[in-house]
Amino acid sequence: MKRSIKAGVVRWWMLLTVAVVGAAQAAPQEQPINLDTPGGSVAGTLALPAAGKVPVVLIVAGSGPTDRDGNSAMLPGHNDSLKMLAAALADAGFASMRYDKRGIAASRAAAPDESALRFDTYVDDAAAWIAKLKADPRFSQVAVLGHSEGALIGMLAARQAGAAAYVSVAGVAQRPGAVLRRQLAGKLPPDLAAANERILAAIERGETVADVPPPLAAMYRPSVQPYLVSWMRYDPAHELAALRMPVLIVQGTTDIQVGVDQAELLKAAKPDAVLAVIPGMNHVLKAVPLEPQRQQASYGDPAQPLAPQLMPAIVGFLRGVPAVQR
Repeated sequence: MKRSIKAGVVRWWMLLTVAVVGAAQAAPQEQPINLDTPGGSVAGTLALPAAGKVPVVLIVAGSGPTDRDGNSAMLPGHNDSLKMLAAALADAGFASMRYDKRGIAASRAAAPDESALRFDTYVDDAAAWIAKLKADPRFSQVAVLGHSEGALIGMLAARQAGAAAYVSVAGVAQRPGAVLRRQLAGKLPPDLAAANERILAAIERGETVADVPPPLAAMYRPSVQPYLVSWMRYDPAHELAALRMPVLIVQGTTDIQVGVDQAELLKAAKPDAVLAVIPGMNHVLKAVPLEPQRQQASYGDPAQPLAPQLMPAIVGFLRGVPAVQR
């Protein structure tokens, strides 16, 4: 927004003795790229490996004011998780494109008025990026990787624009309303809990609510309710099951925002998907234990590397995606 499942599950582990990423190479060549839309220009960064026609991965960032590099304006410091992901992809021979969603960072001017913003606006932008990359002769095919809320945006856009493959990283399986209920459980006094349920249930029915208690206005102010209505109509597990392309589901075991159960539910919805559970990886893709202070610090520490098993899982999957005839 402008304002900001173990029965039957196969845990897919890459052989760590196989160097799928390869020896370190030079830093990727990065260049600016823009998507021109009726509402303004959406800004991104194209990261290219050394040379040649290569596959490209569209990286879709998570919720709130999270920029193309994976950094949130609501948190101090930078973790640079998506920037590091792009560099690791280039090191493995894959191009990538990451962007600031409209209303965020360099794409701030492309944001519509909050009351006019819809979840599908983000989906349409991602689909337009896929089409732009598919038309670029430098790239052999386009895969989509969505992180957190960007996982739902990415899967919808991948289907809409016909991507070659899709990767969900720290994506949820349940509807947004169910996720919000779980996050707020036990955290509101009884009167606000009742009001929250009243408002949330109405929004899930596609209705807006005029009577919002001030303590809940940050979440349910009238201008943001149309966006919430457009978002809550989607069931991520159902949408994932509809994809007809190779799918990888990635989830860390020390993610304090999204649990492994969500990845398991996604896997149950799409049994032919590959499930990669990354031990010790948190929400910003770093190797961090379930220790509050270290978790918090990792969200603003660009020196902390990506979890070591993450890129072997992603690169191994992408290398197995069948070539698409263009």
